[in-house]
Amino acid sequence: VQLVESGGVWVQAGGSLRLSCRGSGFTTRPNCMGWYRQAPGKGLECVSAINSGGGSTYYADSVKGRFTISRDNAKNTLYLQMNSLKTEDTAVYYCATSIWGQGTQVTVS
Repeated sequence: VQLVESGGVWVQAGGSLRLSCRGSGFTTRPNCMGWYRQAPGKGLECVSAINSGGGSTYYADSVKGRFTISRDNAKNTLYLQMNSLKTEDTAVYYCATSIWGQGTQVTVS
């Protein structure tokens, strides 16, 4: 069972990125899934979460209106569309459910 994130790169402020997190090995569909991030020298922050069916979502105030979480259960993949990126969005982004992915670095400058 594992989660593998991808899509993290360097981007200019104001730009957009889409992160993906592909799950494998799950015997049942993960219920709630989320994106977390850890900026340099800071603690872990829950950025966004989504329920099993995708009908209920959560966003941290810091990303509300700029980030969109979604999931494609047929592809076992979780997404995070990030628009209007700010330097303060720089962090390692992790996806998680009952387990954690390895993280992907997003750098905004």
